[in-house]
Amino acid sequence: MNYQRGFQTWELIRGQESDPWKASPKDVTFPCDPSKLRNPDGAVTQFLRNVSHLNSEEDYFPAQTFREAARWLESNHTRDPFFLYIDTFDPHEPWYPPRHYTDLYDPGYDGDEVIFPRYDHCNYLTKAELNHCRALYAGEVTLVDHWFGHLLNRAESLDLLKNTAIIFIGDHGFYLGEHGYIGKTLLTPQYQQMLPLYPEVARIPFLIYTPDGHGGRHAKAYAQPVDLMPTICDLLNVQIPETVQSSSLKPVVEGTARTRKKRDFVICSPTISHPDLDAPHPTTRSSIYESDWLLVFGPQVHRIRDTETTRMVDSILRRVRALEKGPITPKLYHLPSDPDCKRNVMRANRDVASELHAKYVAFLETAGVPERHLQFFREL
Repeated sequence: MNYQRGFQTWELIRGQESDPWKASPKDVTFPCDPSKLRNPDGAVTQFLRNVSHLNSEEDYFPAQTFREAARWLESNHTRDPFFLYIDTFDPHEPWYPPRHYTDLYDPGYDGDEVIFPRYDHCNYLTKAELNHCRALYAGEVTLVDHWFGHLLNRAESLDLLKNTAIIFIGDHGFYLGEHGYIGKTLLTPQYQQMLPLYPEVARIPFLIYTPDGHGGRHAKAYAQPVDLMPTICDLLNVQIPETVQSSSLKPVVEGTARTRKKRDFVICSPTISHPDLDAPHPTTRSSIYESDWLLVFGPQVHRIRDTETTRMVDSILRRVRALEKGPITPKLYHLPSDPDCKRNVMRANRDVASELHAKYVAFLETAGVPERHLQFFREL
């Protein structure tokens, strides 16, 4: 994905997902009914070829990735300063952890293993299959955690914890039956539709260690991935460029910032504006979080011809289309009483929704969204 751009050196671990790495075996055995898999004849077939040679846990991709990172530290830890970025593709599907990790969460299961589920309403899976998907995901997460621990142990043995910041962050979550979905979007061979970004997808792991920080503390200030770059600059005493629109979390990490003071609300959103876009699709909804509330709001496009196309998720060209049942309307949730976002309380709390919507529109104006797109977001 070209994430190596800008780095002086980089190392790639081959074979993850659809990486065209191994050409054999020609024929592979699917672990379940292929109709339940996403792109079985493409990505899944290639992945099964790529992992056909695995003999022990040390051969799995998280183990390879973090062992390689640990070796890099051993060779380069005396450089001052250094910046090491590690991207582990797991726990992304296909989920393929060693069996002893999956058995921690679903022992004795002997049914189909849907390792790369079709992004859809989850009713095509049996209850047992869906539960095993959760076990596969949890096993993959545990595998990553274990080998990340290997990297931390090496950092400690090299005496790096006294002068090195360590940041651990994810990119998104995954629906495993929540809201009736499995996956992070809806996909068919021809069509794609974004799903609302509920907490299961929008809330991500974000842990920061600093040598002079306050360990074991849960900071409740809002943070987003765009804050990562200025935070790293701040920790390294590098001047933050004036063009950066986010802010450093260093005061939060050091315990000098008051709760939620870095920003009052956060917005999680798919792309709603770009130069080649005619009109935003009504399914590209933003999630606006503030204190106890979540507003799910998309462009109020009353007539759309589904002309937009996308290569989102897997680089396959699809048309964007509404694949959900029912009207696509704004929804409001009260998180303390409804953390799973099952009850839309928009009608009884219209004033709250209006206030969140006004902040959202003001943010889009500040961000420079052109009026030809912004006009579809101005009315609640």
